[in-house]
Amino acid sequence: MDSRLRSNPSLSSEKLPAQASQHEGQLAPGVQGNARLTGTTGVILFAMLAVEGVTILRIRPLLSWHFFFGFVLVPPVLLKMASTGYRFVRYYTGDRHYHAAGPPKPILRLIAPVVAVTTLVVFITGVELWLYGDQFGPSWLRVHQLGFVVWFLAVSIHVLGYLARAPRLAVEDFQPDRRLAGALTRRSLAGGSIITGLALALAAAQRVSPFVSSHLTR
Repeated sequence: MDSRLRSNPSLSSEKLPAQASQHEGQLAPGVQGNARLTGTTGVILFAMLAVEGVTILRIRPLLSWHFFFGFVLVPPVLLKMASTGYRFVRYYTGDRHYHAAGPPKPILRLIAPVVAVTTLVVFITGVELWLYGDQFGPSWLRVHQLGFVVWFLAVSIHVLGYLARAPRLAVEDFQPDRRLAGALTRRSLAGGSIITGLALALAAAQRVSPFVSSHLTR
């Protein structure tokens, strides 16, 4: 953080977003582009997960929709993991541009592996349940539920950590005075992930899931 912010408490927190934006503007274009793609995908996921969360509140009658929106989420989740994974690799392999951007806050670095692992657990077990139902016993459902609890706690911290920054990054590629090379590619990737997710969900909806059919009839 800027040394003036540490030494001068009179600088209000309202100035922090503007100063953060100015700092990001001094970074290499590739670093900025990666941050914008990550922010855009994060905002998309936040909105989609809110919809998915509604299905959890009434999981039995909305079970089919729970799986539908779960499939829609898969491509955006993979895109988000790819963008953050790329930054992770570049930073820890010593890329000077990513080192100039600095690491995330310690708490966010600490929970990042938890978010990544539990995300995979929730989606892998979810797909398994949709495909096979209770064929391999109740363990998969228990792992799915436990993974979701841990995932929810970790992602809540993650969202709070990026709540101010992600929306600002998401809109910058749509502002003419903030355009950066690769804006069309980033918008295409984000939009394409949503379209691909919808196509995947619609394809999955053509199959009757044994899990859905068995639990709706109980």
